Amino acid sequence: QARLVESGGGLVQAGGSLRLSCLASGVINAYNDGGWYRQAPDKTREMVARIVGGGITQYADSVKGRFSISRDNAGKRVYLQMNNLKPEDTAVYYCRVYYRGSEYWGQGTQVTVSS
Repeated sequence: QARLVESGGGLVQAGGSLRLSCLASGVINAYNDGGWYRQAPDKTREMVARIVGGGITQYADSVKGRFSISRDNAGKRVYLQMNNLKPEDTAVYYCRVYYRGSEYWGQGTQVTVSS
């Protein structure tokens, strides 16, 4: 049925940038509630950024001013632009979509930031 696929992760030096992308398919159409979460080893999953109807955004305090979330006009993709990356940003990043009363998750993409 529904599927979310993340891409854009990788290895980058501190101060560098990455752009994550999440593509929705299946029953998910024109969603207006999408976001990114991350989970580091031995830590709980935390919200990084979220975008809802009207383009309203939310960010974790630790990434404000460095990360920016956006959606495509068709409501099928959500992006996360990550600038000035820090080693503490290292984690698996997951795309999350809330659509018609259901929650959907991608399988994650690894982001590793070296000192």
